[in-house]
Order: sequence, then C-alpha cells, then structure tokens
Amino acid sequence: MDRILLIGLNHKTAPIEIRECLAFTEDDTQTGLTTLRSDPAIDEAMIFSTCNRVEVLMTARQIPAAIDAAKRFLATTKQVPLHAFEPSLYLHQGQAAVRHLFSVAASLDSMVLGEPQILGQVKSAYRLATEQKSSGVILNRLLHRTFFVAKRIRTETGIGDHAVSISYAAIELGRKIFGQLNGKQVLMVGAGEMAELAVDHLVRHRTGRVFVANRTFERAVALAAKYEGTPLHFEEISNYLSKVDIIITSTGAPGYLIRQADVKGIMRHRRNRPLFFIDIAVPRDIDPLVNQVNNAYVYDIDDLQEVVDDNIEDRRREAVKAARIVDEAVVQFRRWLESQGVVPTIKALHAKLRGVAEAEVQKTLGQLAHLPPADQQAIARMSEAMVKKILHDPTQFLKGNGCHGDRAVYMDVARRLFKLDEQLDPTEIKDRT
Repeated sequence: MDRILLIGLNHKTAPIEIRECLAFTEDDTQTGLTTLRSDPAIDEAMIFSTCNRVEVLMTARQIPAAIDAAKRFLATTKQVPLHAFEPSLYLHQGQAAVRHLFSVAASLDSMVLGEPQILGQVKSAYRLATEQKSSGVILNRLLHRTFFVAKRIRTETGIGDHAVSISYAAIELGRKIFGQLNGKQVLMVGAGEMAELAVDHLVRHRTGRVFVANRTFERAVALAAKYEGTPLHFEEISNYLSKVDIIITSTGAPGYLIRQADVKGIMRHRRNRPLFFIDIAVPRDIDPLVNQVNNAYVYDIDDLQEVVDDNIEDRRREAVKAARIVDEAVVQFRRWLESQGVVPTIKALHAKLRGVAEAEVQKTLGQLAHLPPADQQAIARMSEAMVKKILHDPTQFLKGNGCHGDRAVYMDVARRLFKLDEQLDPTEIKDRT
C-alpha cells in the first residue's frame, strides 16, 4: 500500500497565483505523463489538473526518489522555482493517498462540497493516463474503484441534492412554487452576472420564452439573442408582468422598479397564476410588500443566501455518510492490494512443493519400472492431489482468511520456513532423501 503516492496542491494550500502557474493543459498532461513514466523511480503515474488543484498520483518502490522526481518534474515542466510552491505541496502515501483520491472524486474535497463536475475531470485524467500507458495494474484498479465509490456516494447520500449557489437556489425555489419549470416564461430585467447565470440555469430546465429588458436597448438585444428571446424597452416591463411567470431583476436602480400596486393590478388578469420574483439587486428592485399579494413570491439576495447556507449544512451532514463509504472503500482496496502482494509467495510455495513432489515421484517410479503406464500415471496424479490438499489451508490463510494484522509478517515467515528465496537445485532434493 505504501507504494501509492500522491503529491500536489489545491485551493486550500495555494493561492490562485501559484495554481495557475502549475496548471496543465491536456497537451501538457500527455507530455508530462511520458516524462514521469520514463523516470526510473516511478512505476505508474497520473496527472490531475483543474482550476482548484494540481496533483500527481504515482506508484513507486523507491519512495524518496519518486517524491523528489515529482517535485523536479513540476518545477521543470512549468518553469517555476521549487521554492516558490514547495510550501504549498501536500504528500499522501498509502491509505492516505487512496482516501484523498476517493474524497476528491466524490467532491468531498472540493471548493463547493458535492459539485458534480469533478468526477468527470478525474475520468478525463485517467483516460489520458491509459492512452499514454502510464497507468498499470495498481492505478487501473484504484481508479476503477474510485469511480465506483463516487457513484455510490451520489446514489446513497444526498450530497449533490441541494443547491449551493445563488443561481441554483433560485431554481430550487422555482420548483417549489411551480412544481416544474417546463414552459414557464421568464423576464430578465438588467444584466447582472448572477441574474444571467440564473437565466442560464432556467433555460437548461426547459423554461419557455425569455424576455430581456435593459436601460440600454442594445444590451437587451444582445442578451435576448443569446437565449433566442425577445428584447424589451425598459418602459415595457409593466406590460409583461401579466404574461411571464418568473422575473429576475439585477439593476443598479436607486429605487423599486416594481411595487405592490403594480402586481396587485395584474393578478386578476393572471387568474392568480403564481408570479415568482428573484431580486438579486442591491439596492433591491422589488418592493418587499409584493410578498403580501396572493400568489406573488419575492426572494431577495439574502433570502437566496439563506437557502444556500441551509443547503450547505445539509450537504455537510451528508458528507459524514460519504466519509464512511470512503473509509470502507479504502479498507477494501487495501485488502485487494495486499492480496496482490501475497500472490508471488503463494506461487513460489506451490512451485517449491510441486518440484519436491515431482522429483520424489520420478525417483520412486525409477525403482518401479515394472509398473504399467496407467499405474505410474495414477501415482503421479495422487502426488499432485496431495500437494493441492496440503497447500489448500496455507494458501487460504495467506490470502487473508486466517491472517490478522500485518500480512507481510506471515508472508515473511512462509518464505523463511520453506526457503522460498533460495534457488532449489534438483541434486539437493536427492541429497535430502
């Protein structure tokens, strides 16, 4: 397990100025994997780079040399002095490296807890590693297990169920009001970044026509074209209150653009269909008294932030369940890796005993040349069956069914007991008989 190493930095340990200097493009990654794999200290390698992290995942037998090689690689490849970023680096080895990778892929280590994009980014990094043939038996198994763990966390916890951005919070509230957003018409007033993001998300949820009103009509035309919508003059806003279902405002107006009386006057024409206001402006664009009108719902930036804060807390509670799944998966992977380490010992044990048995059978049959071939074959089969039965329990023990604690201790004892590290000379067998 200690052969697995992960070295890197992220948004918690390094500012953007350092992260952007060390970021890898896809072409950089392909070239970098070839460089890492050619280093004699490194057996397998994968590079994972996003706006929030740069990490090198490796397997190595020469641990200190591999760590030094990875640091030199980052400094040389990105032409950044090691002293400029070394204080920001973290190093995980063995179980800690596996746990970190599982947590990253499950978005437990992300800037936004539970964000879904990170898993796709890990998959892309692994694809490049397989294409460059820099991943091998251990990393292949580890990454497939990583994808399984991340999917299980998504399925068995609610870590990704709640909106944790202002724009997504608006979508969540809209669903509570309307049930579904399909076909709901949207009016965007102003051109703030968060308002535009909210409209982007609404459009992705198959809302209906988008109307855009702006004091600068050219700006309204440009934004409306983005959504294949309709530009409006500012003076037309009141005319469209009765036609739309969702109104997003983000202007720099000094006073309220829409007041209680404006909404009261149009609700009868709307036949009391719900009207949802998302007021992202500071100062506010919508009179808070609009909330007192039946079927009118106003949420300002503080209301949306409160939803976000509640949802972040929900995600944190779900993250506790996710951490338990990660811990379980780390134990399972460690057991698999340990079982791989015992395979050479088991093979050597079987080869040793079969070699002894075959030599003894040949020696005995040499003295029983009068036996017919069928009888000689029966003796050989009996010998093979005896070896299998004798080795069954030791094999199961070493595979883990009987081992408790450090399996390496048991493997060392087995190799010493049967002198598996010595080359066995056939003449030595005769001398022992």
